[in-house]
Amino acid sequence: MNNRKLGLAIIGLGGAVGTTIVAGVELLKKGKIEKTGLPLANLPEDLTKDLVDYENLVFGGWDLHAANLAHAAEEHDVLTHKQFVVVEDELRKIKPWRAASNKEFLALVKGENTFSDNSHRAVIEKIRQDLRQFRTREKCDEVVVINLGSTEKLADEGNEIFNSIADFEKALDANSKEISPAMLYAYAAILEKIPYGNFTPSVAADIPALVEFAEKNKVPVAGKDGKTGQTMIKTAIAPALKTRALKVQGWYSTNILGNRDGLALSHEDSLASKIKTKGSVLDDILGYKVEDHLVDIRYYRPRGDNKEAWDNVDVTGFLGQPMQLKINFLCRDSILAAPLAIEIARLLDLAKRRGSFGAQEQLSVFFKLPMTKTKDAIPEHALHRQEQMLFQWLKNKILV
Repeated sequence: MNNRKLGLAIIGLGGAVGTTIVAGVELLKKGKIEKTGLPLANLPEDLTKDLVDYENLVFGGWDLHAANLAHAAEEHDVLTHKQFVVVEDELRKIKPWRAASNKEFLALVKGENTFSDNSHRAVIEKIRQDLRQFRTREKCDEVVVINLGSTEKLADEGNEIFNSIADFEKALDANSKEISPAMLYAYAAILEKIPYGNFTPSVAADIPALVEFAEKNKVPVAGKDGKTGQTMIKTAIAPALKTRALKVQGWYSTNILGNRDGLALSHEDSLASKIKTKGSVLDDILGYKVEDHLVDIRYYRPRGDNKEAWDNVDVTGFLGQPMQLKINFLCRDSILAAPLAIEIARLLDLAKRRGSFGAQEQLSVFFKLPMTKTKDAIPEHALHRQEQMLFQWLKNKILV
């Protein structure tokens, strides 16, 4: 048993994924569910013995909505009634902290549980205070920040203020409108020497300035955009097609969802961020550009957290003969996402204890657009190769 206590400070704690994480771990603590769906749970013990036990996770975090997690979980309707009743008391005790907000970056998801002072430096200081108080209150050995917030609009990554930490900090002092809430959370976490994982498509710790800052402060960071459903399937199928030399002529991907994330993505600015992270994997895996690779995402309220992902793949084989694949994945969005975010937090904690800092490339298996150690390097997208990268890293027994 690993008796270390790890605190997860979650941005978007009251969302569907955040409440599912907390409820799932509380159900594990009570012995009411198995560890099915947790990718690292059944690996050989020699690979995972240094990871914090799932039962030793504690939770806090920020959300635009002030409702306690029991109320939020009822609204999201991911848990069964029996599961909800078992953990209702624990969920009711957790209420999100006030959150950073900027309607210029997130137009459709609104809430009143926000910081009153909107200067960048003041917001950063309040985030840091929340993290310190959380660590002390819960007697955590370590804290990890996980971004599960709604997708922000694309930031102008070419802006010179993002090129170095010196330029970024000048822009902070000037309250630059180019700096998003996601970046403020990432900066605050790195300043507190707390590992940071970005499960969203929002631009945050992946800008050069914050990568530099993470390396300077010896903080591990990872991201971005959790690879849960459709893209996970794509990065498993595409390498198989390449192995058999089947030429992909076109790949049409569409999905519908009706949760808070879907609402955010119904705005064209946030949608552009999501399309960017989903769209790059195919060409990188296959080694050529698929001219008719189309990705479509639609907010469809009746589905709630039950997402449907549908793919049509047109391929050409021997003698130029055409063939097709049809894939229909009826997903549970938060049921797929929550276990990945839990594992990312446990691995980031281990990375810090091993003295690994900056971009954590070995966590690529969890992300649609993985960060790389080398600037401008093409990330590995093939799911089986990403898994091997992680296993190889886990075999390293060095702790500091």
